[in-house]
Amino acid sequence: MDGVLVREMTEADIDAVAAVRVRGWQEAYAGLMPQSYLDGLSVEEDAGRRREFFSRGVGDVVNLVAEENGGGVVGWCCFGPYRERDVPEGDAELYALYVRPGLVGTGIGRALLGESLDRVAERGFPRLRLWVLRDNARARRFYERAGFAPDGGAEAYDVDGVSVPEVRYARRLDPAAV
Repeated sequence: MDGVLVREMTEADIDAVAAVRVRGWQEAYAGLMPQSYLDGLSVEEDAGRRREFFSRGVGDVVNLVAEENGGGVVGWCCFGPYRERDVPEGDAELYALYVRPGLVGTGIGRALLGESLDRVAERGFPRLRLWVLRDNARARRFYERAGFAPDGGAEAYDVDGVSVPEVRYARRLDPAAV
């Protein structure tokens, strides 16, 4: 998308990132998890958690934001080393990718994902993995168009007493990786 700048997130971006994340959850997951949970999400609480994370240092986690024509943050993603132990050591994980509601489908997500793929490959990771809600057809199509495929991983977590199933996707970055 023309006019989109992807850059590393700074502490000054925290409030905008929290708004993108919370509003993104509320829109993307409507009908996929309890509405009462989504309605209870708070931008202020999310921003507080992000401030604490930043105060501890980000370590190996990379946070990227997308700005549109200098008009502020319109997307956010983060990635780092894969967190689970059920796959070969050394893979990366896309922990999150959200675009401001109303701008989904405009290329902002593709720009964030493209920059993430480049940076993950530069760091020598052979694969990028991610978790997506099993019933989130839009997100699954997005990742499949970007070369990701389900790798057989599946799990569910509880949200206000409702089981929310996820599937894991992977994309090989190093052609020699198995």
